[in-house]
Amino acid sequence: MKRPVLLQTNSGLLFPFRPLPRRAVLRGGLAGLASAMAGRLLPGCDSTPMTDAGTDTRPLPTDAPSDTMMGDAGTYFFPPRDMPERPALVSRIADIGPLGDPDANGIRLPAGFTSRVIARTGELVAPSTYEWHRFPDGGATFATMDGGWIYTSNSEFPITGGVGAVRFDSGGVITAAHGILMNTSVNCAGGPTPWGTWLSCEEVARGQVYECDPWGERAPQTRPALGVFKHEAVTVDTVRNHLYLSEDEGSGNFYRFVPAGMNEYGYPDLTRGELQVASVASDGAVLWLPVPDPQFTAGTPTRMQVAEATIFRGGEGLWYQNGMVYLSTKGDDRIWAYDILGERIDVLYDGDAMTDPPLRGVDNLTMSCCGDVLVAEDGGTMQVVAILPDASLKPLLQVTGQEGSEITGPAFDPSGTRLYFSSQRGGDGGITYEVSGPFHAPA
Repeated sequence: MKRPVLLQTNSGLLFPFRPLPRRAVLRGGLAGLASAMAGRLLPGCDSTPMTDAGTDTRPLPTDAPSDTMMGDAGTYFFPPRDMPERPALVSRIADIGPLGDPDANGIRLPAGFTSRVIARTGELVAPSTYEWHRFPDGGATFATMDGGWIYTSNSEFPITGGVGAVRFDSGGVITAAHGILMNTSVNCAGGPTPWGTWLSCEEVARGQVYECDPWGERAPQTRPALGVFKHEAVTVDTVRNHLYLSEDEGSGNFYRFVPAGMNEYGYPDLTRGELQVASVASDGAVLWLPVPDPQFTAGTPTRMQVAEATIFRGGEGLWYQNGMVYLSTKGDDRIWAYDILGERIDVLYDGDAMTDPPLRGVDNLTMSCCGDVLVAEDGGTMQVVAILPDASLKPLLQVTGQEGSEITGPAFDPSGTRLYFSSQRGGDGGITYEVSGPFHAPA
């Protein structure tokens, strides 16, 4: 029998939490995801004038920062973009074969897959004049009206970090690259929003969340209502309009943001609301408690303000899909599955309970169309591994010859056949890759 997981609260209380059997977790979570994400991911909702490329043609609001790359605080909202529907897909990840020998880029791939380098730190991303940033980390893709897409990538570099973006045409050819946020610090992960923005998170003690325009046409905005702490990732519950946030601290918390209402465009108002923290009972039931000083204006750090808050050891990746939120915690090599309607959290993968875990240093997360959870390793053996709906593990790729680095920013293009990711400290400061192959097929 698997040993119970010990959960700790800020008050120091330890109590056992016994993970459900995998089949039970899957019945409530992964197995129910097979029909998810078949429709629109990034819908447009208003009548904002757009160009053929889906670009907002209105001028910046009068309260927008004059320097669009500084990430200054503001209050305006981003009009939702007129995004194309993502195609209906089925996952082929369960059919992928074993990894082969390293290719010319030093990446072990299954048969039928290929890799290419799309950017290197310190080099221009052709044909643009944008120099790729140091320590590329969390990322996401955004579909464009011309049939292409944009891949955003954080810079986990102190003081002069930020976010860069690469634009692709419908054939996957790079057409442009640009910065969308500058002069922030240690931008680690974050998350995409359904209205077409990228939330970039600072992994520092008084870190903020910045809402950014992947197109680079509108000024980024600081969102302090999402809390001031050592942020890692964020994901949006597209049904209930709540946001979930992770904290990369050994004594970190798992947060939920409940907006006070909707903004003028009909999506969650990220400037007002209640930041809450998870308190987990011994049976996995979750109670959300308000954080009294989420902006850390007094002397007590945000994560220490609620004595009943459950400690999550090194919160990392987050992903929402079909009523479930998936969370990785690197401090104990666990993947958690939070059932929103059932208000309970269970352990999906527990590397801490294994003598020789096949997946180590769990970090950034993304998901296939249909319930496969892709986990990037921070260290470990430098792999991206999928947890399939039956809870079995499937290695998808492995970067070789770059010990001391980590895999970051996994994200699929709209077709689901290209996977983007970075080796954060590969080469001289980071390499960003594209792996192409039959991860998905049209439904």
